[in-house]
Amino acid sequence: MNCPVCAKEMVKENFGIDVEVCNNGCKGIWFDHGELQLLDQPGEGMGPALEAALRSPRNNHGQRGQIKCPKCSIPMHTHKFERDKEVNVDECYGCGGFFLDSGELNEIRNNYMSDAEVKAYADQLINAVPGYTDEVKKLQNEEKRIKAVGKFTDILKKDYWTKKFQ
Repeated sequence: MNCPVCAKEMVKENFGIDVEVCNNGCKGIWFDHGELQLLDQPGEGMGPALEAALRSPRNNHGQRGQIKCPKCSIPMHTHKFERDKEVNVDECYGCGGFFLDSGELNEIRNNYMSDAEVKAYADQLINAVPGYTDEVKKLQNEEKRIKAVGKFTDILKKDYWTKKFQ
């Protein structure tokens, strides 16, 4: 498989699981579907290949254009990693693979967010959307109104009066 960034041949390396690494080029790493989640936290994985990858300096700071999946050949989507709000990763929505540029795995591991931190970050992003809190209040008021209407319609049902006077 060729690297989607520099087109050099990627080689299989063992990080505790087998991944493809661009050893002779940009030092990027390819993770098949589900593999990145096995290595994204400190202490996961092992071996000299992983240690070498974690020492590689970061060489992509967001200036690179869109790349194509080395497996599917479709354009990959760049987005923030779910557990690190600072690192952009490239994901293939076809096969579920991830490509990390040199140094990004180390940054993900060093800045890994807990579940509480992920929730707080998501809340921060959602609350920054203009008009979001107003819409939430409108929805809550609508839910109260629907509940009140439901109680009123219960009064109109025959069963309500039958139970009340038995």
